[in-house]
Amino acid sequence: MAATRHVPLMVICLLLFSGSTSQPTTKRAPGVNRTRPEAIVLPSDDYYDNEDEVATVPTKTISSNGGTSKRCDYNPCEEDQPTCFELSVINDCLCPGSTSHLVAPQPPVLKTVTWNGSDVVLRWCAPHSFVKGYRVTVGGSERQRFGKERRSGGAGLVESVSEVCVAALNDAGESEGSCMMYRPKERSVALKAGLIGGALGLLLLVLLAVLLWRRRQQRKRQNGIPMGGAAQT
Repeated sequence: MAATRHVPLMVICLLLFSGSTSQPTTKRAPGVNRTRPEAIVLPSDDYYDNEDEVATVPTKTISSNGGTSKRCDYNPCEEDQPTCFELSVINDCLCPGSTSHLVAPQPPVLKTVTWNGSDVVLRWCAPHSFVKGYRVTVGGSERQRFGKERRSGGAGLVESVSEVCVAALNDAGESEGSCMMYRPKERSVALKAGLIGGALGLLLLVLLAVLLWRRRQQRKRQNGIPMGGAAQT
């Protein structure tokens, strides 16, 4: 009988103990549910769409002169024409590889150095740079300066084998020289040929003059013989 009296008491204690342990779990669950929306924030689909659009903007090519891809109609070896920089401003075109006026120009391209009968003449092509003029040197000494529109110029008389150079100039500095070795034998050959031709022409004139004089003398003698015979008769 004593054991049966304690059974309801043990059941009541077990129920009370189970009720006290289940309460903390039911109280923590709502707290966990409240913190989840604040801790994890997922971006919407519109966010990724906008990000893709922004990423594609830098892939568009925009040229430095406003979007044109047309090259300027510019011949670097032709004289008396606007510079490529001026053409790009006027015609909204592109200069291939042209450098800024804040940078020393690239060297021009020296094409020929020849003797024209009275002067040593240089011909060159302009560089793809901003140029304000050209300087011609012979053996390291300056001979002439020319404007930006020139592509040829004389260096005067060169009597010995010398290095002839042309360099481009702007406010930022001077380019390296584009050079050729000039040998004056071309001039001496032409001069000798001219002297020989002049001497032959002078000799022909002298011979012609002598022949004319002798012919006149013969005519005078022929005309004088009949006149003398008539006087004797």
